[in-house]
Amino acid sequence: MARVIRSPADLAALSTLFGELKLPITVSWVQGADRTTQQNALQWKWATEAAMQLNDRLPADLQAEWKLEIGVPIMRAVDDSFRELYDAVIRPQSYETKIKLMKQGYPVTSKMKVRPMVRYLDEVQRKCLSMGLHLTEPEDDLSKYHARHREMADA
Repeated sequence: MARVIRSPADLAALSTLFGELKLPITVSWVQGADRTTQQNALQWKWATEAAMQLNDRLPADLQAEWKLEIGVPIMRAVDDSFRELYDAVIRPQSYETKIKLMKQGYPVTSKMKVRPMVRYLDEVQRKCLSMGLHLTEPEDDLSKYHARHREMADA
């Protein structure tokens, strides 16, 4: 069983659950949370918007490029096991082969926790804006969520 604790109320509910369990139990945790479905949807929305404006690539092509050029460096910096596997297996390949692997689902963004995904989306947005592309602004809830996670990373 896994739970993401985002608020004091979530923590209280987990504490109540623990109090009702038959002992002994084993508990483990990791810092952070998996990326959200909203973040994933935004990534694909932006890929679709950018592809329509560029008119020379499909959304999946752009998403593969972003995974390789933006996502891989982020994941190599935050995840030792990702870096070791990537460097041993994928890094020696040609750019074209790397793109094919990204399109076939090599896990990059799917392995990201929330903060690395915030950084990834920020960098994708910067790249697209520098190219003169217009992207939909994230919904207000997601923008606030990202801002909160940027502040936590800076603290």
